[in-house]
Amino acid sequence: MSKNLISFVNHLLTYDSQYDIIIKKNPKMIGRPFRFNINSNTMNALALKCKKIFSDEPNVLEIDAPIFLYGDIHGQFQDMIRFLRITGLPPKSKLLFMGDYVDRGHNSIEVVALLFAMKILYPNNVFILRGNHECSNVNMNYGFYQECKSRFSNVLKTDNPYYAINNALMSLPLSAVVGGKVFCVHGGLSPELTYVDDINKIDRFQKIPNSGLLADLLWSDPKSVEKDWAENDRGISYYYNEKAIDKFLMNNNLDLICRAHQMVVNGYHFFNNNRLVTIFSAPNYCGNCGNDGAVMKINENYECSFIIIKPTNKK
Repeated sequence: MSKNLISFVNHLLTYDSQYDIIIKKNPKMIGRPFRFNINSNTMNALALKCKKIFSDEPNVLEIDAPIFLYGDIHGQFQDMIRFLRITGLPPKSKLLFMGDYVDRGHNSIEVVALLFAMKILYPNNVFILRGNHECSNVNMNYGFYQECKSRFSNVLKTDNPYYAINNALMSLPLSAVVGGKVFCVHGGLSPELTYVDDINKIDRFQKIPNSGLLADLLWSDPKSVEKDWAENDRGISYYYNEKAIDKFLMNNNLDLICRAHQMVVNGYHFFNNNRLVTIFSAPNYCGNCGNDGAVMKINENYECSFIIIKPTNKK
């Protein structure tokens, strides 16, 4: 299985060259999505295997540096590959992905396929956290369901990988602590979160509820508001301010919160005197935002640096 999976990963990594060949043959394809022919049996098998791996992991992963931290990808497979060429692939590089792999972009299946395959091959070098889009309540409505429906229209509805993939995504860990000093999560904090260990008490194997600690970890956002917690304009969860961040870091002897969830123009954005950083790894989000994408590196000395990718006209 390993040899076949390695070949599968190598094939996925040829996306750019395959796309260029298609464009040369048919220039009208410029700007249109290119997708690999990935069959439903392959995706279902990857999802089933990964669900077991994810289920055996704790809610809070403990990881050492050096490591590369990825923010939202949202189906932008070509940009994901551009970053991987720079960060390097496992097992030579250690990678942490902080959620929102599907929806909005054209290639959610390719993104999930590559993540799952790398996790199966290198479970101790690839770490994948859950985002708010890793739930059928959300990805039924923002593109992933329609992508699966169109790409696997030849199989029975019950055999469509959409369901097996979501079962695996529902099993993803919720957060990570790097080197005992950097707290990583998709969204952020919660009024129900005092200590990191509180997260280990969550039953994560469920759809994301509308409120509570699980929802807040995946939906909340930092903002300079008057009170520690304020109603979030998203209509779910909270905004948390500088004081809430300082209190959480002090209670847990942490130095930094690293999160994703929000598009930021430069690909990364510091908040609260560099005590929180937002990372977003989907340049030119949705094809029209014009933003940079970023990945953060934490080296052996726990120093942070950023890899920046500018938007490209390719899809």
